Amino acid sequence: MSEEISPTGEHSGSGSSPELRASHADRDRVVDVLRIAAGDGLLTVDELDERLEVALSARTLGELATLTADLPPTVATVGGTGAEAKDMVRIEQVFSGAVERVGHWVVPRQLELAVTYCEVTLDFTEAVITYDTLRIDVAMMGKTLTLVTKPGIVVDMDGLQLLHSKVKYRQGPANPDTPVILRVELVGQKAHGHVVVRPARRTFGQWLLRRPAFRSRGV
Repeated sequence: MSEEISPTGEHSGSGSSPELRASHADRDRVVDVLRIAAGDGLLTVDELDERLEVALSARTLGELATLTADLPPTVATVGGTGAEAKDMVRIEQVFSGAVERVGHWVVPRQLELAVTYCEVTLDFTEAVITYDTLRIDVAMMGKTLTLVTKPGIVVDMDGLQLLHSKVKYRQGPANPDTPVILRVELVGQKAHGHVVVRPARRTFGQWLLRRPAFRSRGV
């Protein structure tokens, strides 16, 4: 029998048994798959909650497999990138070029920004999200920190100390049925400059058609 991608995101051969006991890592992988699927509009809020509850209490691989059997195979890999999310990433930069995380970058659990007079842009519209919370420890002076969001991403700045800095927080159209797939917590200090939180900008064609830059599918 040829090798297949299992619903837990791993390659499995003919020797895999659905009756095998599931490990914590197996459950975590399925939880990641379900959150990504919800972010892509493949699952509703209620479906996500129901499947997460089952995933966290599943005892066997067979129980986990049923939770992702109706999802596209590519969802079972981390965004199809083959990259793994890291627990912590540190970015340290002084008086140099702009720091950008755009496209299909993998969001870590924790991000440390030690940046002096460099523009920083974190674009989450196409990011691979595997954790439900991202903590950003900010030690930034000068220039602008920009977070580009999409439906399902909330930003908490209660833990961020501002020193001679301004905040511009602009949200796109809200849909109460959209599940929260990522909570971004900003902590630390931003001195001099701006903090901007905004949705993705529309292209010229989208502007002509009055369409949003990001549309959540099926949610």
